[in-house]
Amino acid sequence: QVQLVESGGGLAQAGGSLRLSCVASGSIFSSTTLGWYRQAPGKEREFVALITSGGTTNYADSVKGRFTISRDNAKNTVYLQMNSLKPEDTAVYYCNGRYRTYPWGQGTQVTVSS
Repeated sequence: QVQLVESGGGLAQAGGSLRLSCVASGSIFSSTTLGWYRQAPGKEREFVALITSGGTTNYADSVKGRFTISRDNAKNTVYLQMNSLKPEDTAVYYCNGRYRTYPWGQGTQVTVSS
């Protein structure tokens, strides 16, 4: 069964940076499109970014130009580099596949103070 484990969250000031990591178990990693999603308090989970097995990326308009998604297939890890953080980026961040079909991990909390 696929298992996703997120880490790297924390507290940052507005304008600061954080780097999130997601380690995915199983042999699906190198051939699978993976993405980052986030859920703020009282809001639905939303798409943030994704990366295909070939390295093509796509971003939500709200993070474009500030966040960068990347992957290391040898480490079964997908990353999210978050720069120029804003208070509205505060949320629990999760990784999953393109269609969100894998079991959700515990997520990692990102809190941005103004």
